[in-house]
Amino acid sequence: MATLLRLSTEDRGFFEGVTRCAFANPFGDERQEADRRAAGLATGDWDQALGQLLGELERRLASLSADGEVLNRRRYAGDEAELVTTGLLFHLFHRNMKRFDELIQRQIAAGDESCEAPFAAEVFGTLTGHGFSREEAERFVAIFYQLRRAFHFISNSLVGESACMTQLRKRLWDNIFTNDIHWYVRGFWSRMEDFSTLLLGETGTGKGAAAFALGRSGFIPFLSARHAFAQSFTRAFVPINLSQYPETLIESELFGHRKGAFTGAVERHEGVFARCSPHGAIFLDEIGDVAEPVQIKLLQVLQQRVFSPVGSHETLRFEGRVIAATNKDLGALRRAGSFRDDFFYRLCSDQIEVPPLRLRLREMPSELESLVRHMLQRMCGEVDGDVLRSVLSALRRGVGKGYAWPGNVRELEQAIRCVLLTGAYQGDGGAARNGDAWLEALERGELTVKALTADYCRRLFRRYGRYEEVARRTGLDWRTVKKYADGPASRFAGSEVSAARET
Repeated sequence: MATLLRLSTEDRGFFEGVTRCAFANPFGDERQEADRRAAGLATGDWDQALGQLLGELERRLASLSADGEVLNRRRYAGDEAELVTTGLLFHLFHRNMKRFDELIQRQIAAGDESCEAPFAAEVFGTLTGHGFSREEAERFVAIFYQLRRAFHFISNSLVGESACMTQLRKRLWDNIFTNDIHWYVRGFWSRMEDFSTLLLGETGTGKGAAAFALGRSGFIPFLSARHAFAQSFTRAFVPINLSQYPETLIESELFGHRKGAFTGAVERHEGVFARCSPHGAIFLDEIGDVAEPVQIKLLQVLQQRVFSPVGSHETLRFEGRVIAATNKDLGALRRAGSFRDDFFYRLCSDQIEVPPLRLRLREMPSELESLVRHMLQRMCGEVDGDVLRSVLSALRRGVGKGYAWPGNVRELEQAIRCVLLTGAYQGDGGAARNGDAWLEALERGELTVKALTADYCRRLFRRYGRYEEVARRTGLDWRTVKKYADGPASRFAGSEVSAARET
């Protein structure tokens, strides 16, 4: 049996720093700070810090190889084996990052047929050479690909550098890989279908874009024998807008039906649950609009993971994730008895608030330019500087600095089109200003201290998701925060300011 090796004190400290980098959320300041610290830089550009860190990591990994042999992680024991393993994975991931990015683009172009990935087979071979089992090597190749997809789709689907958008991207990353990616790597990668997600926010904020990023970022196994992944991620996201269908057809759209199941069912129909792959996700948009009978059937699917097409006794299994979204106040619907508590508790593993555009612009006014540039690029390809300046000028002239954008990002997109066609946009004067109800009530002096504190705690909790963080920001005891955050809402989202007077 080969003698186990030990890390020097200096190497151990360095690999501990690499581990902090590897497991930090890439959308937070923690990752950039960890990279700088591990690279020995007090300040500097993130790319510079990462480049310097990777160079030093490659040097140290080479120095650990005995007599020119390939470094085998199994020559180390305990936590030192974990440190060396993380260093090897971090180095190999970044060395192949661009190739995974190219594969993402090729797969988008190819569509639903899974592309071959010979380079991924090379990565697999390198991992086995470093002492990883075939199963472990396949899993880490799949996780490498998933990491790049998640970063790509979160970055490109959700533009903006305001604090609330930065927080949203961090929350989406955690939703994919859990709050501690150690847990994910150790076992949750194969169990994420048990975690449902509820996206909340006003109409037009981008809940669909957030769901799209989540749905295309799931774990897809790597099949080393085929030099390819088990399926194309383009097949992994199956959306349905529940408000588009009458109650009599929703069940058929969700679960499918057999031929002759009802009048007009002239052929067999496959519903969204059947079309969703084991590695995919269903997006149930406008979940707040479904009637109680449909809620009950969806609850059964979430609990038992099985369903039957309408008119059939056949039992089919559902293995994907569920993402739901609504612009409704589910608390008010639950209190009114139109949204079941048991269904809500099955959906709410993670509740993520997608911020309104007015909050984003309040935090960072320059985000308007970033959004306009991004949208023009989607509409026209290359962005002409004169066009960008003209559109921004027309928007600022037409709606003014303090415009609330009641239609959010969706309104902004149409406003850009309006400017391109007519040269002007005057804003939506007919929209209900329900998003500003809370601020308007505050300005009119119609809020009690209790109502003000309760609504503020709820808003912060929806954004950060932790009582302790809200307590830190408000200076309140976390138990007080919990009482306010979990208490009955005052329905400001529906412009019913009178609720403040009732408090």
